[in-house]
Amino acid sequence: MAELYPYPRFSLAERDRRWRAVRELMGQHNLDVIVTPQNSGHSADYQANTRYLTHCGGGEPDVAAVFPLQGEVTAIATSAAPRWPTVQDWVTDVREARRNYGRAIVERLKELSVERGRIGISGLGEVEGTRTPEGTIFYGTWKQIREAFPHAELIDATAILDEVRYVKSEEEVHVLTKSMEINELAIEAEIEAAKVGVKDWEVWAAVHYAMTRNGSELPIHCFWVSGKNPKRTLTRPSMRLLEQGDVIINELEASWIGYRSQGVQPVFVEVIDPIQAELIKVQREIFNRVLESLKPGITVGELAELTRRTAASAAPKAGPGAGARGDLTMHGRGAG
Repeated sequence: MAELYPYPRFSLAERDRRWRAVRELMGQHNLDVIVTPQNSGHSADYQANTRYLTHCGGGEPDVAAVFPLQGEVTAIATSAAPRWPTVQDWVTDVREARRNYGRAIVERLKELSVERGRIGISGLGEVEGTRTPEGTIFYGTWKQIREAFPHAELIDATAILDEVRYVKSEEEVHVLTKSMEINELAIEAEIEAAKVGVKDWEVWAAVHYAMTRNGSELPIHCFWVSGKNPKRTLTRPSMRLLEQGDVIINELEASWIGYRSQGVQPVFVEVIDPIQAELIKVQREIFNRVLESLKPGITVGELAELTRRTAASAAPKAGPGAGARGDLTMHGRGAG
């Protein structure tokens, strides 16, 4: 085995837990193999399943995987041999794609003799992701698989991997906690940098520096906007100079071993608008009350109703914040 670079990694026990759980569901669905296609889109979110199964990922490379019901798991990448055996110890079958991933996937599937089998593909598009209704596999990759195996059944395996990934192990919880700690350090850096006369972009840079110096991977989402009363974040900051009374609205994300955490923390420059101060009090009450009820067994619908009731009771009865309303927004984070 190649000498490993000193990256943070999940254990082999975590690998075995995941593989065992995925294969159990594959058996229940009579799948011979699952293909997780390469797609580094959306800050590499779209190939999180590959990294989940192979531990190959980080940065923004294209990596696919072939995961059989029995036998060796295969990772497929460009510049495969110089990179991936040196950063992980989960898979040893690492194959070169030379940017033609469909060809390499087909070669491995032929070795597995699945010409008349059931081939699962994550991101096939038949099971819509909440943000990927068109799927995540490239047409060219799908076409090569379909033409090479005209008698095989191609099954969308997205739901199988989702079901396994819903419940996090202790190692995953620890990694997500670390990711959130990095996020909070970035928020502290934002507060320190957000001063009158400082360029908006420079504050954003301070946030990114705090994240990366504390171990966050890139790419990450980092939506941002500043102004007197901005309504919606943009995908990056502007070159405007901050003024007294500005508020920076953000959606910050850190990534530790590919596990993303997000924080939304408005930052005010020197003074806060009285209306915003009242609304933040309401929001804090809602957050704490909903957090108390966020336990196994409660439904999203029940949390949404609790949010509305809490907002109604917490909103000021008079003054500029009177009639404030609250609605539930939930972002599931993790590996992609």
